[in-house]
Amino acid sequence: MAVTTRSGTFLALLREMAADVRIVDELVEAARAESPDVARLPAAENRRHISMLLAAGLASFEHRDPSQSDFAEAVRLGAERAAQGIPIGGLLAGVQAGRTRAMQIAIGRGRAAGIPDDVLLEVLLELDGYTGVLERHVIDGYHAAERELARSHWEARTGLLRRLLLGGEPAPAADELARWGLRPDGRYHCVVSDATDPARLAAYRGVFGSVDTRLAGLTPWLPSASVGDPDALVVISPAGPLPQIPAVYELCVAALSAASGTGLRGPRRLVDLAGETALAAQPLLAELLSADLLGALKPGDDFHRELATTALAYLDHGQRLDHTAAALHVHPNTVRYRLRRLLEITGMPPALADPGARLTVLETLRCWWALHAWLK
Repeated sequence: MAVTTRSGTFLALLREMAADVRIVDELVEAARAESPDVARLPAAENRRHISMLLAAGLASFEHRDPSQSDFAEAVRLGAERAAQGIPIGGLLAGVQAGRTRAMQIAIGRGRAAGIPDDVLLEVLLELDGYTGVLERHVIDGYHAAERELARSHWEARTGLLRRLLLGGEPAPAADELARWGLRPDGRYHCVVSDATDPARLAAYRGVFGSVDTRLAGLTPWLPSASVGDPDALVVISPAGPLPQIPAVYELCVAALSAASGTGLRGPRRLVDLAGETALAAQPLLAELLSADLLGALKPGDDFHRELATTALAYLDHGQRLDHTAAALHVHPNTVRYRLRRLLEITGMPPALADPGARLTVLETLRCWWALHAWLK
């Protein structure tokens, strides 16, 4: 085979290239010219990179059956570039530019050494296969390090959030907060969501992670309501100091549960959910109140459910017959009839069915809470 008969000459040529400082510098320049990301590194670092690839490519070609140890440096190189923040595209552009220039030099030197073009082509194709494997190990090393860095980053962020949101010890020091863009004296909105994909909170610039299986975090500012994901329920607190955040986080979690139970979606202010949150915290009291006011209603009776639904809509629409009728798509007289029937069956306050009267604030609260609990 031609490759075998001329391999000694060609291997000697490759060894000369790997040892030639001028060729290494030429490959470095080719890589830096092709990739601005590679050019951001010191030239000495690029030179180490090129020398390593040349030596590893030569070793793999000589062995013909390379072992994983031949590619350990390539894997390490990929990992180093990931840690340095060099994008994979920029890294590969530099690797391929150096690889192409090395092939061009090898062809020129091979012809000068009297190696026929058909032999050069065959040998270079084989060599290119080995360098391709080398390149894949660089990529594998890069992605493995990238995953590890992402995991470490996520764990560090989550650990910080758990201490900030749950009040864990030790309290983060100023320098640790600063690494995440936070300040000890800053004021932050607590954000809690039922979303599972962190990308759903991309509009909220801040520090986010998984805390007790929920996406949660802190942000110094809020986008407009139209920017948030309308399909993800997100509860947002007013801005407050860091020492107050654990108590606020508990309220946000309670509000998230209460809002989710009513089918609400999109961004919701914690203060707008104050009523639902406070009432949801007393399920036994809601049950007792419902039994006291609505005990005569039968949950399986469709007519009774229709009466309760109408009364709840009446309270939700400010005890306005016309607004309630429009919301339910019925005549105002139908609303009036249903309210009277509800009073005949239950112990609800008489003012509920009297258009000329108004329930007091506490009466409205008790009736709304009882109706809401009964209809669940």
